[in-house]
Amino acid sequence: MLKTRIIPCLQLKGESLIKTVKFKNFGYIGDPINTVRIFNELEVDELSFVDVRASIENKEPNYKILREIADECFMPLSYGGGVKSLETAKRVYEIGFEKVILNTAAFNNPDLITQIATIYGSQAVIVAIDCKKNLWGKYEAYGLSGTKMFRKDAIEWAKEVEQFGAGEILLTSIEREGTWKGFDTDLVKKIVDASSLPVIAHGGAGSVKDIEEVVKKTNVSAVALGSMVVYQGKDLGVLVNFPDKILLTESLR
Repeated sequence: MLKTRIIPCLQLKGESLIKTVKFKNFGYIGDPINTVRIFNELEVDELSFVDVRASIENKEPNYKILREIADECFMPLSYGGGVKSLETAKRVYEIGFEKVILNTAAFNNPDLITQIATIYGSQAVIVAIDCKKNLWGKYEAYGLSGTKMFRKDAIEWAKEVEQFGAGEILLTSIEREGTWKGFDTDLVKKIVDASSLPVIAHGGAGSVKDIEEVVKKTNVSAVALGSMVVYQGKDLGVLVNFPDKILLTESLR
């Protein structure tokens, strides 16, 4: 097993699997259940699903599709999107997901992090920090799939969510997401250095070399992949896949 976790991070829109670029201009990928079956065969260690429209449209999670995913999936699962109460989190856990991902709800009600962590443990709560760099070179945190700026410095927000009881941070560079341009290693290093929480780097991966670079330069705990695991390559067709584990192991030594 890889020392650094490599996690496919898949985007849902209703009952369909999609892929965005900079959280915009999504393309249709396919059926999430068939995708889960492929990742089962590829023996992926962990899967993450995020509904990119649930919070924007003020909707509950689509429990039907989550139940189908959990019934089919062989590996640990995390889910984000529309989780804005303890009761919602409870339903997601009862379906079979090990972790919930909070973003907008964490800004609006940071005590929710504590409430969930107190009952289910910090390891069951991931806070997603989606970032853009402002004109002054500072990273600001956004919610609602990158459409709302909360005027929170991303580094300070990472420290705060740790205090509220989060167990992990899913860190996304909005400007790199879906671009195949590599990770924003400066951003990742700043967050890793500021917090003792495990950090999952997300946004920009286009090759095994990109994964190797962010792991070795930042000491990040995990890497989340989007475009790399649903496309054949940049500007190519849909192909659900996973990087060769032998190649990854050699690169990450």
